[in-house]
Amino acid sequence: MELVTFQVAYSHVLCRSALSKSKLPELDYSLNPYIGCEHGCLYCYSRSLLKNEDLIPKWGKFVWVKKNLVDRLRVEVRYRKKGVVGVGTVTDPYQPIEAKLKLTQNCLKLLTAYHFPVSIQTKSNLILRDLDFIKPQSFDVGVTLTTINEDLAEKLEPKASKPTARIQVLEELRDKDVETWIFLGPIIPSINDDEKNIEEIVEVARKNKCKILYDKLNLKKGVLESLQPFLEKENPKIVNLLPKILSPWSTYWKEKSKMILRLCKEKNVECKPAFPYV
Repeated sequence: MELVTFQVAYSHVLCRSALSKSKLPELDYSLNPYIGCEHGCLYCYSRSLLKNEDLIPKWGKFVWVKKNLVDRLRVEVRYRKKGVVGVGTVTDPYQPIEAKLKLTQNCLKLLTAYHFPVSIQTKSNLILRDLDFIKPQSFDVGVTLTTINEDLAEKLEPKASKPTARIQVLEELRDKDVETWIFLGPIIPSINDDEKNIEEIVEVARKNKCKILYDKLNLKKGVLESLQPFLEKENPKIVNLLPKILSPWSTYWKEKSKMILRLCKEKNVECKPAFPYV
C-alpha cells in the first residue's frame, strides 16, 4: 500500500542486486538504497536515468524503498571482489526517510564488516548519526555545496540540509580524521557561478582540509524543464541561452574552470574536475 506524506509518495520495490558495477571515477561499485530522492533538487540529472519517463517530472515527489537491499547485500559481500563502493550515486543515501528506515546505516555496517572501502556523497547532516562507525581507514565522505547562500540553496535544493549544516558535517568528520571532499556543483550560469560564491566554498574546503571536485550543470532529460520556473524568476534571459552556454564548443566552462583552479591554488586547496569534458 502506498503511503503519501508531505507530498512525497513512498512505496517498496525489490532489487535484483545491491552492488552495481560503477562507471564513475575511482568507484568499483555503486549502492543506492532508494530510487528517487525527496530532496527534490531542481538541477538533479539522476531523474534522466529513470526507466519510466513518466516519473521524470515527478522527481522529488516519490521515493521507492529497496526493501530487500540489506538481504541482497548480505549475500553479495561474501562473494564479490573487494572494491570501493560509492553510496549515493543517483540518490541521497541520507534523505529524510533514512532516519526511520536505516537502510543506509545497515548497509554500511555490512560493508565495513566485510572490509569494503566506502565513498559516501550526501547533502544531509543525517550522516552525523552514523559517525561512530565511519572510520578514517575505510571511508571518505563527499558533501555537495552549490552555494553558501541559504535562501538560494532552499530554492535549488528544497528539502536538503542547509549549507551551514553540511559544513558542520565536514567539520565533525575532519575532527575524526575522515577524508572529506566537497562536490562543488552543479555550477549554473548566472546563478551560482560568480567568483564570490565559489571563493566562499573554496574557503570552507581550506578550513576543513578537504579537496574539491567541481562540475557544471548537466542538461540531461528533464533538467531544464525542472529548472525553468526558478530561472524565469531569477534570470529569465538565461533560460534559452543555457544549451548554448553549456555546449561543448562554448568557452564558458573553460573560463569558469580556470577561475575555480585559480581560487583553489590561492588557498592551497586540492581541486579537480569531477568528470572530464572534451
